[in-house]
Amino acid sequence: MTRQTLQEVKNTVEELAAKISAPKIFLPTYGRSEDFAQPHIELNNQAFHYVIVERGQELLRKSTTDFDCLLYWIFENITSEMSSEYEVRNRIQSRDGRRMMFAKQQELLGELSRSWRQKKSKEHEKILQASPYDDLTLLRATYCMELRTSGRPEDEITKLAFARYPDSRE
Repeated sequence: MTRQTLQEVKNTVEELAAKISAPKIFLPTYGRSEDFAQPHIELNNQAFHYVIVERGQELLRKSTTDFDCLLYWIFENITSEMSSEYEVRNRIQSRDGRRMMFAKQQELLGELSRSWRQKKSKEHEKILQASPYDDLTLLRATYCMELRTSGRPEDEITKLAFARYPDSRE
């Protein structure tokens, strides 16, 4: 059985968000959905619910009785948004953007909880095992667009792009 009220959840989230200067637009709503994939938090006597609704369709519902787990879900999303914006503002064309995003997200989570940082680090490692960094992805994609614009046939585009920017996955 949960002991916090929605107002107490909101207060805790806002306190933690202030520590990392999280934009208010990334914070969830409480007890109601704003739709448009904006996360919201529901609470009943049994559990906390982290819910995402888009265009009236519930896309995600995760439930827990663990307050720390709920906070992790909330800040995993907030820091993902923040690290994505950070990467766009500081993009390096010849580097896989996930390098910067993953590092920034772990840094932000680490400011809130060492265990959250460690958990996200393990999640990132698992992602990278399946899809390693490829530092030439953005350059390759940009070149593909140039080739398409110049009217090159689709069957040549991939060959030319990989010839110029070979697969650099680590």
